Amino acid sequence: MHTLAITGGRVLRPDTTVTRADVLIDRDAGRILEVAPEVETADETVSAEGALVTPGFVNGHTHVAMTLLRGYADDKPLEAWLQEDIWPVEAALTAPDVRSGAELGVLECIKAGVTAFADMYFEVPELVDVVDRAGVRARLGHGVVTVGKDDEDARADARESIEIARQFDGAADGRVSTAFMPHSLTTVSAEILEAFVPEARDAGVPVHFHGNETRDEVDPIVDKRGMRPLEYADDLGMLESADFLAHAVHVDDTEINLLAARGTGVVHCPASNMKLASGMAPVQAMREAGVTVGLGTDGAASNNDLSMLDEARDAAMLGKLAADDASAVPAPAVADMLSRASADAIGLETGRLEPGAPADLAVIDLEAPHLTPVHDPVSHLAYAATAADVRHTICDGRVLMRDRTVQTLDEGAILERATDRAGTLLERAGAL
Repeated sequence: MHTLAITGGRVLRPDTTVTRADVLIDRDAGRILEVAPEVETADETVSAEGALVTPGFVNGHTHVAMTLLRGYADDKPLEAWLQEDIWPVEAALTAPDVRSGAELGVLECIKAGVTAFADMYFEVPELVDVVDRAGVRARLGHGVVTVGKDDEDARADARESIEIARQFDGAADGRVSTAFMPHSLTTVSAEILEAFVPEARDAGVPVHFHGNETRDEVDPIVDKRGMRPLEYADDLGMLESADFLAHAVHVDDTEINLLAARGTGVVHCPASNMKLASGMAPVQAMREAGVTVGLGTDGAASNNDLSMLDEARDAAMLGKLAADDASAVPAPAVADMLSRASADAIGLETGRLEPGAPADLAVIDLEAPHLTPVHDPVSHLAYAATAADVRHTICDGRVLMRDRTVQTLDEGAILERATDRAGTLLERAGAL
């Protein structure tokens, strides 16, 4: 057995308390062996002096390859942004574009302490390869959109999502999980959902979709079907306990109670919701009802970064506004959403710093002016720390970043490729 010790720091426990402790890891098994005041001598040691050791952050909903579109189209509402700017450029995407954008996005994730993410996009084999090389975890799926497609093309799109889910579940030495990912209840036809959700069940993969992100996703369903969108999703069999949806901004009490009863996870994306003026998700109400609420960045085109620590601050602040209560979505809740709750929402085992858990960790340097004094490390995690404060990132027992230097990816080459690819993509799409 080869071991790794994280020594000299303070550790965020599963109950969000903080204690001084070392962490001993079995690198071969990728598991935490011990969390104790002092652990036995290890084959390798990583210093956490002056730092907080946390579970690796889990980005519950994103589109990492959209880093290529960061800053390309801003300051528009969701529907106009998608139809006028994003979808036309995405129509020109190639597999090498997606690979380059995914490399850039995963690099950014590692530098921000993110060890796992859920991603809905295209050219999923490229994403699988990047995840494999980078050493992170991911739940991946091909996003299905049937708007503007004839029946044959729509079915081919949905079939690809099912086949991708079957083919790649368990890839990258088990670090890749999959899902069937219809984009939303308004961008995928009822006929396709009725035909392919049962196929997803037969394949044993969960369902992930955008739900109730804007009023434009709610009103048409209410008008046409006489029911709330998540009641419609439930009728289609899309709210099982392994399923999860992104956003849940415009949900009413009936839908919140339905989510809680079904055990379906929700991934809150506050920065994207604010930027696109989609609204304020009732996070406190969902948590109080027993809904598992995780945290995600959405894509860098609507955020515009992939920092979960930025997202944590946004979630805490927006949650208080939405509830009109300064005590809503408090720091310990946000710390939980950064890892454990997000992992639970998307169905990954990670997110806990305890013996037997996957060895996925982030080490946050607390020795900075904006983090001094340290009255409460959990407060700093929710309100003050940034991605640049992440000192080390470890996943599956492997050090992915040490002292801000990523070990598994070539940062310089990735930045150069992404810059070139982004420019040629926009030229190809006629957007320049």
